[in-house]
Amino acid sequence: QVQLVESGGGLVQAGGSLSVSCAASGRTFSTYALGWFRQAPGKEREFVAAISWNGGTTSYADSVKGRFTISRGNTKNTVYLQMNSLKPEDTAVYYCAADRQVDRVRGGPVYWGQGTQVTVSS
Repeated sequence: QVQLVESGGGLVQAGGSLSVSCAASGRTFSTYALGWFRQAPGKEREFVAAISWNGGTTSYADSVKGRFTISRGNTKNTVYLQMNSLKPEDTAVYYCAADRQVDRVRGGPVYWGQGTQVTVSS
């Protein structure tokens, strides 16, 4: 059974930092690209960041470049999103995602997690 389980969301003040993580299981996710999307209330889900299976390629949305960093754990089945200089507009449910390649993650991945709430107060 494929599972992507996010953790680490919470409440943080604007300008602060927060890290979310996702543990993938049920397939050989060490060979998959992993990524993050987010969905704010009343808005469509949007791409945030993605990383290739070996960490050699990363991709970010323009809105988070320079503030967020995506990385993979040593086992390659875990993906992290370090979020710095957070803004109230970063408030959203953050979803982990997986597919074969970074471009596929960006375009609409096959696998999704259940999401974790990140709230940035002003």
